[in-house]
Amino acid sequence: MDHSRSTVINQLAQQLMPAGVNSPVRAFRAVGGDPVVFESASGATLTDVDGNRYIDYVGSWGPMILGHSHPAVVEAVTEMAKKAMSFGAPHEGELLLAQKITEMMPHIEMMRFVCSGTEATMSAVRLARGATNRPYIIKFEGCYHGHVDSLLAKAGSGVATFSLPECAGIPPEMTANTLLAGYNHLYEVEQLFMKHGAQSAGVIVEPIAGNMGVVPPASGFLEGLRRLCTQYGALLIFDEVMNCFRVARGGATELTGVTPDIVCLGKIVGGGLPVAAYGGRRDLMQNIAPLGAVYQAGTLSGNPLGMAAGLATLNLLTPELYIQLEANCQMLEVGLKAAAAELNVPMQLNRVGAMLCCFFTPNPVTDTDSAMSTNRELFAKLFNGMLDRGVYLPPSALESWFVSAAHTPDDIQKTIEAFRISLQEAVA
Repeated sequence: MDHSRSTVINQLAQQLMPAGVNSPVRAFRAVGGDPVVFESASGATLTDVDGNRYIDYVGSWGPMILGHSHPAVVEAVTEMAKKAMSFGAPHEGELLLAQKITEMMPHIEMMRFVCSGTEATMSAVRLARGATNRPYIIKFEGCYHGHVDSLLAKAGSGVATFSLPECAGIPPEMTANTLLAGYNHLYEVEQLFMKHGAQSAGVIVEPIAGNMGVVPPASGFLEGLRRLCTQYGALLIFDEVMNCFRVARGGATELTGVTPDIVCLGKIVGGGLPVAAYGGRRDLMQNIAPLGAVYQAGTLSGNPLGMAAGLATLNLLTPELYIQLEANCQMLEVGLKAAAAELNVPMQLNRVGAMLCCFFTPNPVTDTDSAMSTNRELFAKLFNGMLDRGVYLPPSALESWFVSAAHTPDDIQKTIEAFRISLQEAVA
């Protein structure tokens, strides 16, 4: 493939943006080569500035569950843009999207819209501390909750991709009230509560981890967190920025039966525009200003374009769509596993709903340490082979792949064949 125009744009961009990108993993440092610069997207297909086309499994890192530029979403945003780009004031679109979310996730009784997942998790943690008047938050190694100072301790995602032990610029006192446990290691959480329970405001967790690859919760893990939080008067926070509406129409609670106190939503909730939210029980959310003393604000929160895109997207998430999506994902999972088995390449494929990840390791992946055992060099070779064959994967061995309703059986078959040939070359 010719990537000459992408290369020129990257070289110019590096003079104006760190590594030429606005989010670290996009720089391709974990897989080698120059990042692809894109020009357009439609359905399950991306087109770069050199005219190359790719079957896309990044999906803007999760939001594009319907595929790119779905006509209904484009129409909703276009019609809203004709009326207003931003109000900075109340409008009916906020109410309509909030009503739709509570219909799909009844355990969210009240919410506040923000502009990013980082804002949502930061605000949820502040709410937990404000509502309980306690300082400590328990989080898990390998779970990424945005680039909030206090939550970057042992974070996954890009921090793990670049093997950064800590994040520079964060004084130790900023993480002093963050307690760490191993994901799926309930015993460690029990020990933390026994020692710090009276001072613990809550537990924040990705109910389906997606930032160290995809790691599902072990049997009893989320139930155990719910029990411990209830026992010690702490609040359970589900960070569903990535998995909301992707693993099930009602999110992780529908999938697992575990109800958190506070939920953080993002990505799909804005239909691809920068929208996120946090919400939960009414009595907790009434601690938010101006009703309560926990302050949080945002000039562009509830932006009308984002509300329109989110509502149009959620309105199309029917039970029938999830049946179709599951069929696509099963087809892809079976094909990738068969290709790896045919080539005698040790691989673990973890999938929950329309999120999946291939780990090149002989052992099951259940936590951070096992996720980190994946063969990153092999993945880098696979990534570049797939790219050459017109399949765009996340440029990191520790990120989730996202399947959309726009992927066709033909897309899936082409992906499986590209995977088989690329993996064969990678291990040769």
